[in-house]
Amino acid sequence: MAINLTKKFRFVNLAKLNLAVFTLIFSVPVYGEQLTPPIPKAPGAEFRQLNQHLFEAAKKGYVKELKQYLEAGASVKARDRFGNTALLIAARANKIKSVKTLLEFGSKINHQNLVGSSALLRAATADRRKIAKFLVENGANVILANKKGVTPIIASAFNGDLKLLDFLIVRGGSIETIDNTGKSAIVYAAARGDTEIVTRLLDKGIDPNTQYGNDLTVLMWAAGFSNDVPENEGEQTVRVLLEHGAKVNERDNRGWTALTIAAERGHLGVVKLLLAERADQHLRAKDGKTAYAVARQSGQNAIAKLLKP
Repeated sequence: MAINLTKKFRFVNLAKLNLAVFTLIFSVPVYGEQLTPPIPKAPGAEFRQLNQHLFEAAKKGYVKELKQYLEAGASVKARDRFGNTALLIAARANKIKSVKTLLEFGSKINHQNLVGSSALLRAATADRRKIAKFLVENGANVILANKKGVTPIIASAFNGDLKLLDFLIVRGGSIETIDNTGKSAIVYAAARGDTEIVTRLLDKGIDPNTQYGNDLTVLMWAAGFSNDVPENEGEQTVRVLLEHGAKVNERDNRGWTALTIAAERGHLGVVKLLLAERADQHLRAKDGKTAYAVARQSGQNAIAKLLKP
């Protein structure tokens, strides 16, 4: 009997199509189904993908998954494109359980990323006091600076974390370190009007008349910038520095004094306080200008009126 080849091929193609549709329907997950990345089993696993899963688990604090990836072959030494290990990622993300787990699996506590930041510095910079203290208690280097010269103590002063600052000092942190921009912990504290930290550092022996970058003293930083912090008028920080022996007429590399800087910045209360402490308003900068001239030039009319000869 003759066979109709055209019908036969149609039947075969239809069968193949049905099989393909069946496979497609039952291999695609239902919409909304929770999918968890499969944990590759080393050897033969895609190493980079495995470590990427490790980074994500560390960041989110998924300790169970973190352990699974590590046991499957992920490395605590693996780094992302910024040089961060999973430990640095966890410290920044404030995931202390991830930090503990990674240390248990041998993560290097003092590893530094491409900009020189360690897990401790990242924790201190991100205001993660609990993690920072845990890292120090487990051997983190408290004086390790990044490539900009920033140390954990500088970071804690910048953030206004007095408790962490005190803890780091007790653990051997240096309060005199100067970063690459010429500023130290007390400079950052003074610039933000943080009287508590300024007082603590002065009581710990910091010389209020040390000249930092561009020959600026702590008093100059407080006079010029602490008023910019809304919750602080700046005068209290200036007063504390004066009580600790800050020289009111010290000059920077332009010949400016704290009075000149306060006048230029429009800090009337600080100007009055400095004048009461015998700041010399007649001193001239290297360009010949007095504090009065600088105030007029800067449009600080109320201060110019006060300083008018």
